[in-house]
Amino acid sequence: MAAGRSQPAIRPARNDDASFVGRNILASQRGPLPRGWFDIALGWDEPQCLSFVERIATAQRPSWWHVSQFIIAEVEGKPAASLCALPASGIGLAAKAAIETAATESGLTASDVAAIFQRGAYTRNCWVQGGDGDWLIEHVAALPEYRGRGLVQALIDHALVAGRDAGFARASISFLIGNEAAERCYAKAGFAFAEEKRDPAFERLTGSPGFRRFVRTIA
Repeated sequence: MAAGRSQPAIRPARNDDASFVGRNILASQRGPLPRGWFDIALGWDEPQCLSFVERIATAQRPSWWHVSQFIIAEVEGKPAASLCALPASGIGLAAKAAIETAATESGLTASDVAAIFQRGAYTRNCWVQGGDGDWLIEHVAALPEYRGRGLVQALIDHALVAGRDAGFARASISFLIGNEAAERCYAKAGFAFAEEKRDPAFERLTGSPGFRRFVRTIA
């Protein structure tokens, strides 16, 4: 680490981190593109999307967007990067339930919720995720001013230890094809290519051909 830079402190996310976690969820979904899943599925402007994701991040129905699944890297007491780490099993059903709960709490109608899922279905033909026995690392993002300082590598190291301690032998991580910064970062952390899925309709909508998944064993 360069002289004058303090070591990051890694800690679990808390409810009062919901805004930071929400912004990083949106940033991680977008990658190098202007829109991510929540932007497209909700169809709202940035403040509305962030407010909804913050609600999901602190909802009683936990999902991979919930603060309880995140760890944060702090620099001089300020949150600078985050990721979520959890078992891959059941993430789809939990995510759906979390959205439905947040939508109800936000006063959305059943038809509003159906429209969210319909718009969000564009990922269906190219989404890749870990198998049920995998330890999943997702929603990885750092604030722009803190990138290149090893924060994400430190978070991944902590997440891998947590996965090992939980009894998992393999970790899985996915990202948009074309997100070269993410690919380099995960390769540096010991992950290697496992699979990818491409879909022309997905590319027309987002600008990326699809998703790629990397895996690594947890020693």
